[in-house]
Amino acid sequence: MVIAVVGPTAAGKSDLGVELALRLGATGAPGEVVNADSMQLYRGMDIGTAKLPPAERRGVPHHLLDVWEVTETANVASYQRMARATIDDLRAAGRTPILVGGSGLYVRGALDELDFPGTDPAVRARLEAELAEVGPAALHARLGELDPAAAAAILPSNGRRLVRALEVIELTGRPFTATMPEHVSRYPCVQIGLEVPRPELDERIALRVERMWAAGLVEEVRGLESHGLREGFTASRALGYAQILRFLSGECGEQEAKDETVRATRRFARRQESWFRRDPRVVWLPHDAPDLTEQALAAVLDATGATPH
Repeated sequence: MVIAVVGPTAAGKSDLGVELALRLGATGAPGEVVNADSMQLYRGMDIGTAKLPPAERRGVPHHLLDVWEVTETANVASYQRMARATIDDLRAAGRTPILVGGSGLYVRGALDELDFPGTDPAVRARLEAELAEVGPAALHARLGELDPAAAAAILPSNGRRLVRALEVIELTGRPFTATMPEHVSRYPCVQIGLEVPRPELDERIALRVERMWAAGLVEEVRGLESHGLREGFTASRALGYAQILRFLSGECGEQEAKDETVRATRRFARRQESWFRRDPRVVWLPHDAPDLTEQALAAVLDATGATPH
Protein backbone atom coordinates (compact mmCIF):
# COMPACT_ATOMS: atom_id res chain seq x y z
CA MET A 1 0.00 0.00 0.00
CA VAL A 2 1.13 3.53 -0.82
CA ILE A 3 -0.45 6.56 0.83
CA ALA A 4 -0.34 10.04 -0.68
CA VAL A 5 -1.15 13.27 1.17
CA VAL A 6 -1.98 15.95 -1.36
CA GLY A 7 -3.67 19.32 -1.69
CA PRO A 8 -2.79 23.01 -1.87
CA THR A 9 0.21 24.64 -0.27
CA ALA A 10 -0.14 25.62 3.40
CA ALA A 11 -2.86 23.01 4.00
CA GLY A 12 -0.83 21.01 6.54
CA LYS A 13 0.31 18.08 4.38
CA SER A 14 3.75 17.71 5.92
CA ASP A 15 2.45 17.46 9.48
CA LEU A 16 -0.21 14.91 8.52
CA GLY A 17 2.38 12.83 6.70
CA VAL A 18 4.48 12.63 9.86
CA GLU A 19 1.44 11.81 12.03
CA LEU A 20 0.41 9.00 9.69
CA ALA A 21 3.91 7.57 9.63
CA LEU A 22 4.04 7.50 13.42
CA ARG A 23 0.60 5.94 13.77
CA LEU A 24 1.37 3.28 11.18
CA GLY A 25 4.34 2.23 13.26
CA ALA A 26 1.90 0.50 15.61
CA THR A 27 0.48 -1.60 12.75
CA GLY A 28 3.70 -3.36 11.86
CA ALA A 29 4.19 -1.37 8.66
CA PRO A 30 5.91 1.86 9.80
CA GLY A 31 5.47 4.80 7.47
CA GLU A 32 8.26 6.72 5.79
CA VAL A 33 7.73 9.99 3.92
CA VAL A 34 8.61 10.34 0.24
CA ASN A 35 8.76 13.96 -0.89
CA ALA A 36 6.54 14.98 -3.82
CA ASP A 37 7.21 18.72 -3.73
CA SER A 38 9.31 19.63 -6.77
CA MET A 39 11.03 22.54 -5.02
CA GLN A 40 11.94 20.59 -1.88
CA LEU A 41 14.13 18.44 -4.11
CA TYR A 42 16.57 21.37 -4.20
CA ARG A 43 19.42 21.49 -1.73
CA GLY A 44 19.43 24.63 0.40
CA MET A 45 15.91 25.75 -0.53
CA ASP A 46 14.55 25.19 2.95
CA ILE A 47 12.67 28.21 4.29
CA GLY A 48 10.88 29.18 1.09
CA THR A 49 9.68 25.64 0.40
CA ALA A 50 8.46 25.04 3.98
CA LYS A 51 10.74 22.02 4.23
CA LEU A 52 10.25 20.38 7.62
CA PRO A 53 13.36 20.83 9.80
CA PRO A 54 14.79 17.52 11.08
CA ALA A 55 13.42 18.10 14.59
CA GLU A 56 9.86 18.41 13.24
CA ARG A 57 10.17 15.13 11.34
CA ARG A 58 10.02 13.42 14.76
CA GLY A 59 12.31 10.59 13.77
CA VAL A 60 10.31 9.68 10.65
CA PRO A 61 12.65 9.03 7.69
CA HIS A 62 12.14 11.46 4.81
CA HIS A 63 13.25 10.57 1.29
CA LEU A 64 13.98 12.66 -1.83
CA LEU A 65 14.79 15.89 -0.07
CA ASP A 66 17.89 17.88 -1.06
CA VAL A 67 18.80 15.76 -4.09
CA TRP A 68 19.36 18.48 -6.71
CA GLU A 69 21.61 21.51 -6.86
CA VAL A 70 19.83 24.80 -7.55
CA THR A 71 21.53 24.97 -10.95
CA GLU A 72 19.81 21.76 -12.13
CA THR A 73 16.63 21.93 -14.19
CA ALA A 74 13.69 20.05 -12.72
CA ASN A 75 12.91 16.85 -14.59
CA VAL A 76 9.75 14.96 -13.70
CA ALA A 77 10.95 11.83 -15.53
CA SER A 78 14.07 11.79 -13.36
CA TYR A 79 11.94 12.28 -10.26
CA GLN A 80 9.67 9.45 -11.37
CA ARG A 81 12.59 7.03 -11.52
CA MET A 82 13.83 8.06 -8.07
CA ALA A 83 10.36 7.99 -6.49
CA ARG A 84 9.44 4.58 -7.89
CA ALA A 85 12.76 3.10 -6.78
CA THR A 86 12.23 4.51 -3.30
CA ILE A 87 8.64 3.28 -3.10
CA ASP A 88 9.62 -0.18 -4.31
CA ASP A 89 12.45 -0.42 -1.77
CA LEU A 90 10.22 0.67 1.10
CA ARG A 91 7.46 -1.76 0.20
CA ALA A 92 9.96 -4.60 -0.11
CA ALA A 93 11.22 -3.75 3.38
CA GLY A 94 7.71 -3.87 4.86
CA ARG A 95 7.43 -0.09 5.17
CA THR A 96 4.52 2.09 4.10
CA PRO A 97 5.55 4.83 1.66
CA ILE A 98 3.72 8.08 2.35
CA LEU A 99 4.02 10.43 -0.60
CA VAL A 100 3.65 14.03 0.60
CA GLY A 101 3.49 17.08 -1.63
CA GLY A 102 1.46 19.38 -3.82
CA SER A 103 3.27 18.99 -7.16
CA GLY A 104 0.47 17.24 -9.03
CA LEU A 105 2.48 15.93 -11.97
CA TYR A 106 5.15 14.56 -9.62
CA VAL A 107 2.50 12.73 -7.59
CA ARG A 108 1.05 11.19 -10.73
CA GLY A 109 4.51 10.35 -12.04
CA ALA A 110 5.24 8.39 -8.87
CA LEU A 111 1.89 6.66 -8.44
CA ASP A 112 0.39 6.17 -11.88
CA GLU A 113 1.02 4.26 -15.07
CA LEU A 114 2.39 7.36 -16.73
CA ASP A 115 5.19 7.57 -19.27
CA PHE A 116 6.69 10.95 -20.01
CA PRO A 117 7.71 11.81 -23.57
CA GLY A 118 11.41 12.25 -24.05
CA THR A 119 13.18 15.50 -24.72
CA ASP A 120 15.28 16.78 -27.60
CA PRO A 121 18.05 19.17 -26.56
CA ALA A 122 17.99 20.97 -29.92
CA VAL A 123 14.23 21.50 -29.89
CA ARG A 124 14.31 22.54 -26.22
CA ALA A 125 17.16 25.01 -26.82
CA ARG A 126 15.37 26.55 -29.80
CA LEU A 127 12.13 27.01 -27.85
CA GLU A 128 13.97 28.43 -24.83
CA ALA A 129 15.77 30.90 -27.09
CA GLU A 130 12.42 31.90 -28.57
CA LEU A 131 11.00 32.31 -25.07
CA ALA A 132 13.84 34.65 -24.17
CA GLU A 133 13.37 36.63 -27.37
CA VAL A 134 9.59 37.05 -27.65
CA GLY A 135 8.37 36.25 -24.13
CA PRO A 136 5.88 33.69 -22.81
CA ALA A 137 2.74 35.39 -24.14
CA ALA A 138 3.66 34.60 -27.73
CA LEU A 139 4.34 30.96 -26.88
CA HIS A 140 1.09 30.74 -24.96
CA ALA A 141 -0.81 32.07 -27.98
CA ARG A 142 0.76 29.41 -30.20
CA LEU A 143 -0.06 26.70 -27.68
CA GLY A 144 -3.65 27.96 -27.67
CA GLU A 145 -3.85 27.21 -31.40
CA LEU A 146 -2.19 23.78 -31.14
CA ASP A 147 -3.72 22.53 -27.88
CA PRO A 148 -6.41 24.77 -26.34
CA ALA A 149 -6.84 22.47 -23.34
CA ALA A 150 -3.15 22.68 -22.46
CA ALA A 151 -3.17 26.46 -22.91
CA ALA A 152 -6.11 26.74 -20.54
CA ALA A 153 -4.23 24.74 -17.90
CA ILE A 154 -0.89 26.57 -18.15
CA LEU A 155 -0.43 30.14 -16.97
CA PRO A 156 0.57 32.51 -19.79
CA SER A 157 3.57 33.54 -17.67
CA ASN A 158 4.87 30.01 -17.07
CA GLY A 159 7.60 29.90 -19.68
CA ARG A 160 9.05 26.59 -18.50
CA ARG A 161 5.78 24.67 -18.90
CA LEU A 162 4.99 26.39 -22.19
CA VAL A 163 8.34 25.32 -23.61
CA ARG A 164 7.76 21.74 -22.46
CA ALA A 165 4.23 21.59 -23.90
CA LEU A 166 5.38 22.89 -27.28
CA GLU A 167 8.35 20.52 -27.24
CA VAL A 168 6.12 17.50 -26.61
CA ILE A 169 3.73 18.55 -29.39
CA GLU A 170 6.62 18.93 -31.82
CA LEU A 171 8.23 15.61 -30.88
CA THR A 172 5.08 13.47 -30.69
CA GLY A 173 2.81 15.15 -33.20
CA ARG A 174 0.03 14.97 -30.63
CA PRO A 175 -1.51 17.50 -28.25
CA PHE A 176 0.34 17.85 -24.98
CA THR A 177 -2.82 16.88 -23.08
CA ALA A 178 -2.93 13.59 -24.98
CA THR A 179 0.16 12.47 -23.09
CA MET A 180 -1.81 12.47 -19.83
CA PRO A 181 -3.75 9.19 -19.69
CA GLU A 182 -6.60 8.18 -17.43
CA HIS A 183 -6.02 7.88 -13.70
CA VAL A 184 -4.64 4.35 -13.45
CA SER A 185 -2.61 3.55 -10.35
CA ARG A 186 0.65 1.64 -10.56
CA TYR A 187 0.41 0.66 -6.89
CA PRO A 188 -2.42 -0.11 -4.49
CA CYS A 189 -2.80 3.33 -3.01
CA VAL A 190 -5.04 5.84 -1.33
CA GLN A 191 -4.76 9.60 -1.74
CA ILE A 192 -5.80 11.90 1.09
CA GLY A 193 -6.58 15.46 0.05
CA LEU A 194 -6.58 18.24 2.64
CA GLU A 195 -9.45 20.66 2.15
CA VAL A 196 -9.14 24.26 3.34
CA PRO A 197 -11.84 26.91 2.72
CA ARG A 198 -10.43 29.48 0.34
CA PRO A 199 -10.61 32.52 2.69
CA GLU A 200 -8.82 30.56 5.40
CA LEU A 201 -6.25 29.25 2.93
CA ASP A 202 -5.54 32.80 1.77
CA GLU A 203 -4.91 33.83 5.37
CA ARG A 204 -2.69 30.82 6.01
CA ILE A 205 -0.61 31.65 2.94
CA ALA A 206 -0.15 35.27 3.98
CA LEU A 207 0.90 34.18 7.48
CA ARG A 208 3.27 31.57 6.07
CA VAL A 209 4.99 34.14 3.85
CA GLU A 210 5.38 36.51 6.82
CA ARG A 211 6.95 33.72 8.84
CA MET A 212 9.29 32.80 6.00
CA TRP A 213 10.51 36.38 5.78
CA ALA A 214 10.99 36.50 9.55
CA ALA A 215 12.87 33.18 9.45
CA GLY A 216 15.41 34.61 7.01
CA LEU A 217 14.16 33.82 3.52
CA VAL A 218 15.89 36.87 2.04
CA GLU A 219 19.19 35.73 3.54
CA GLU A 220 18.58 32.19 2.26
CA VAL A 221 18.07 33.48 -1.28
CA ARG A 222 21.12 35.72 -1.04
CA GLY A 223 23.23 32.74 0.00
CA LEU A 224 21.84 30.53 -2.77
CA GLU A 225 22.48 33.29 -5.30
CA SER A 226 26.20 32.78 -4.70
CA HIS A 227 25.69 29.09 -5.52
CA GLY A 228 24.08 29.74 -8.90
CA LEU A 229 20.41 30.17 -8.00
CA ARG A 230 19.92 33.00 -10.47
CA GLU A 231 21.19 30.76 -13.30
CA GLY A 232 19.00 27.81 -12.30
CA PHE A 233 16.23 27.56 -14.88
CA THR A 234 13.73 25.99 -12.45
CA ALA A 235 14.89 26.98 -8.96
CA SER A 236 15.14 30.68 -9.82
CA ARG A 237 11.42 30.68 -10.68
CA ALA A 238 10.25 29.14 -7.39
CA LEU A 239 7.69 31.07 -5.37
CA GLY A 240 9.39 33.57 -3.11
CA TYR A 241 12.80 32.95 -4.61
CA ALA A 242 11.90 34.61 -7.93
CA GLN A 243 10.44 37.62 -6.16
CA ILE A 244 13.41 38.04 -3.82
CA LEU A 245 15.85 37.73 -6.71
CA ARG A 246 14.03 40.66 -8.32
CA PHE A 247 14.35 42.60 -5.06
CA LEU A 248 18.07 41.82 -4.75
CA SER A 249 18.67 43.02 -8.29
CA GLY A 250 16.86 46.30 -7.59
CA GLU A 251 13.84 45.61 -9.79
CA CYS A 252 11.38 46.06 -6.91
CA GLY A 253 11.25 46.87 -3.20
CA GLU A 254 11.26 44.25 -0.48
CA GLN A 255 7.61 44.82 0.50
CA GLU A 256 6.59 44.52 -3.14
CA ALA A 257 8.48 41.22 -3.36
CA LYS A 258 6.71 39.94 -0.26
CA ASP A 259 3.26 41.04 -1.45
CA GLU A 260 3.80 39.47 -4.85
CA THR A 261 4.91 36.23 -3.19
CA VAL A 262 1.60 36.12 -1.32
CA ARG A 263 -0.41 36.79 -4.49
CA ALA A 264 1.52 34.28 -6.58
CA THR A 265 1.25 31.61 -3.90
CA ARG A 266 -2.51 32.09 -3.66
CA ARG A 267 -2.83 31.69 -7.43
CA PHE A 268 -0.66 28.58 -7.28
CA ALA A 269 -2.77 27.08 -4.49
CA ARG A 270 -5.90 27.46 -6.62
CA ARG A 271 -4.23 25.62 -9.50
CA GLN A 272 -3.11 22.87 -7.15
CA GLU A 273 -6.61 22.37 -5.84
CA SER A 274 -8.05 22.30 -9.37
CA TRP A 275 -5.50 19.68 -10.38
CA PHE A 276 -6.23 17.33 -7.49
CA ARG A 277 -10.00 17.88 -7.74
CA ARG A 278 -9.86 16.33 -11.21
CA ASP A 279 -8.60 13.07 -9.72
CA PRO A 280 -11.64 11.04 -8.59
CA ARG A 281 -9.46 8.84 -6.36
CA VAL A 282 -8.63 11.59 -3.87
CA VAL A 283 -10.46 11.32 -0.53
CA TRP A 284 -10.95 14.88 0.72
CA LEU A 285 -10.84 15.59 4.45
CA PRO A 286 -11.20 18.90 6.33
CA HIS A 287 -7.72 20.05 7.27
CA ASP A 288 -8.80 21.14 10.75
CA ALA A 289 -10.77 18.05 11.74
CA PRO A 290 -9.91 17.22 15.38
CA ASP A 291 -9.62 13.56 14.41
CA LEU A 292 -7.88 14.17 11.07
CA THR A 293 -5.29 11.41 11.51
CA GLU A 294 -8.01 8.92 12.47
CA GLN A 295 -10.10 9.89 9.43
CA ALA A 296 -7.08 9.48 7.18
CA LEU A 297 -6.29 6.07 8.64
CA ALA A 298 -9.92 5.07 8.21
CA ALA A 299 -9.71 6.02 4.53
CA VAL A 300 -6.62 3.82 4.20
CA LEU A 301 -8.42 0.90 5.83
CA ASP A 302 -11.47 1.45 3.63
CA ALA A 303 -9.22 1.21 0.58
CA THR A 304 -7.45 -1.93 1.71
CA GLY A 305 -9.94 -3.71 3.88
CA ALA A 306 -7.10 -4.46 6.28
CA THR A 307 -4.15 -2.93 8.07
CA PRO A 308 -1.88 -1.47 5.35
CA HIS A 309 1.32 -3.32 4.67
